[in-house]
Amino acid sequence: MHQLISVTAKPNAMLECVFENNIKKTADIKPFLDSEVFSVLKNEQLFQSITCHKYFVSWQNEEIDLSADTLWHVGK
Repeated sequence: MHQLISVTAKPNAMLECVFENNIKKTADIKPFLDSEVFSVLKNEQLFQSITCHKYFVSWQNEEIDLSADTLWHVGK
């Protein structure tokens, strides 16, 4: 199970992630935005409200989250 040290929201639905082993990956989450649950994150202001919780990230005022493992697998 991967752990996040930090996550920064970047333009164009990209997340810059730093993991517990100090590996940095950029996760493109645009494909997730096509689903009904994640579509609200097309709002850039909401997308920027991301919070890192070690094993997952979430967004302010929404019940939306992504696991650290998901970000690890989609990240490059």
